[in-house]
Amino acid sequence: MTVTYTFDVFTSLDGFGTAVSGWGGYWGKQGPELLEHRLAVYDEPQRMVFGANTYRAFSQLLASGEEETVHDAWVTRMTNLPATFVSNTLQGPLDWPDATLVKGDAVDVVARLKEESDVPLRSHGSLSMNRALMAAGLVDRIQVSLFPVITGQTGSDPIFAGAADFDLELLERRTLDGNIQELIYRPTLHVED
Repeated sequence: MTVTYTFDVFTSLDGFGTAVSGWGGYWGKQGPELLEHRLAVYDEPQRMVFGANTYRAFSQLLASGEEETVHDAWVTRMTNLPATFVSNTLQGPLDWPDATLVKGDAVDVVARLKEESDVPLRSHGSLSMNRALMAAGLVDRIQVSLFPVITGQTGSDPIFAGAADFDLELLERRTLDGNIQELIYRPTLHVED
């Protein structure tokens, strides 16, 4: 049986995953509903899947403790879930509570995980890896948390830059803290008629 793979990502309205300065985590827009909802999302049994760049970024943030978001309960819960890190550059052992490091191509690794896993798969971040997985048809859901900001001058990490074209079917939507939109889509590779 094939399990569901969810690409979970935070974004500004203009499609950036982060900002280089002045905003802070969640672009300073988080509230109790968002944090409670995120905690519930990570309360479900699941396996996390990350690439090397995301491992490095999370490790640096967690080790420094400077970013206030790393102390949020959902982040602690996420980092304690079983995780597979797909990388040809990382060397083990990884500084992560329940980590498995797998060498190889992410498309092959995730295709195998989808067949073998007994719990759903989820990735938070890992942008380039998830763009490749989307192109290969392995992403079942894109969970977008859309923050009410435009980061035209400070935005970095464009989420879908270089991605293939996709049609999106809206599966779920909710508003958190009155202004953050969570949208869950099923992506389908767009084919010209």
